[in-house]
Amino acid sequence: MTATMPDRRAGPFERLAGWLKQRRDRLVADPAFQRFSASFPLTRGTAHRHASDLFDLCAGFVYSQVLFACVRLDLFAMLTRGPLPLSDIAARARLSPEAADRLVRAAIALGLLEWRGDTVGLGLKGAALTGNPGALAMVEHHAMLYADLADPIALLRGEAPPSQLRRFWAYGDGGSAEAADSAADYTALMARSQALVADDILDAYPVDKHRVVLDVGGGNGTFLAALHRRAPAAELHLFDLPAVTAHAAHNPALPESVVIHGGRFPHDPLPAGMDLVTLVRVVHDHDDAVVRPLLKRVHEALVPGGSIVIAEPMAESAAVAPMADAYFGFYLLAMGQGRARSPDTLMAMLVEAGFQAPRRVATRRPLFAGLVTATRHS
Repeated sequence: MTATMPDRRAGPFERLAGWLKQRRDRLVADPAFQRFSASFPLTRGTAHRHASDLFDLCAGFVYSQVLFACVRLDLFAMLTRGPLPLSDIAARARLSPEAADRLVRAAIALGLLEWRGDTVGLGLKGAALTGNPGALAMVEHHAMLYADLADPIALLRGEAPPSQLRRFWAYGDGGSAEAADSAADYTALMARSQALVADDILDAYPVDKHRVVLDVGGGNGTFLAALHRRAPAAELHLFDLPAVTAHAAHNPALPESVVIHGGRFPHDPLPAGMDLVTLVRVVHDHDDAVVRPLLKRVHEALVPGGSIVIAEPMAESAAVAPMADAYFGFYLLAMGQGRARSPDTLMAMLVEAGFQAPRRVATRRPLFAGLVTATRHS
């Protein structure tokens, strides 16, 4: 995987800031200062907040497993029609009363559930999840990631055994039996989680101005189906692995006129004559050695004046750093390829591929998907 740390020299102000931060670090690490800041009225709130944040980092895996247990036991769906007594929850989840009480109290503490008198109902976070099947699917999917991160040092050193995520994404290896078996699971997950981003992307970029659209890595066509509702006159094309496009052929949400192309974009040319090519949650799944030729193939597939849209979580923004750099950094490491890139990096790669006028487009929730676009002028 390509290193991405910039090679640059710090200026005088950065050196001063670095010196001040070193002084700060020594002060904050002093137990005497920690005791003082935790009791002094003007610093007590900040100290308590930082202590709570540190504890959340330590306990985060436990919180995730509480959420996973709630999803796997279907607690949120169980409570969508209204609150239930704890005894009913225990019986339906096949837990002892003591175990149900422990899980429910943990979920209440995390805002997933809440007490309603002597019954248990949905909390705000639990209610939000019930309306988002894609998020629920990702919680279930994360069981593999949690297993792969059991020894993060071995993973970083390349000493871990083959990861569950690598096997899950085996569809990308081509025509192996394992690839064919994984394609259905992969396609279903991507289709369910696509709802997290499709409307945000389509609200940010005016697809209705385009006539011929190609979605590369489009899975079973869930994104194209959403695009069709915004641009019903556009001619639609979908490109993905043959094992994946087999599922698109049976997607009732796609118009019958959609043209499906099977192939492997690291090796095969893309269909030409497009005036929009979309790459939704595709680029960050691949290393630079795959992305650079892919962007050139997209450039070749577009007519002059045609546009490319890249939509995915992007790095180097304080608002999305936990998602892009922490979550995707280790998710993609376990997967065995890819990285989250900054908008500036993506725009530079687009220029290198022959595109002009690259720009960022603001999206409603950059945590789920940032957006970069550029144009072919010749």
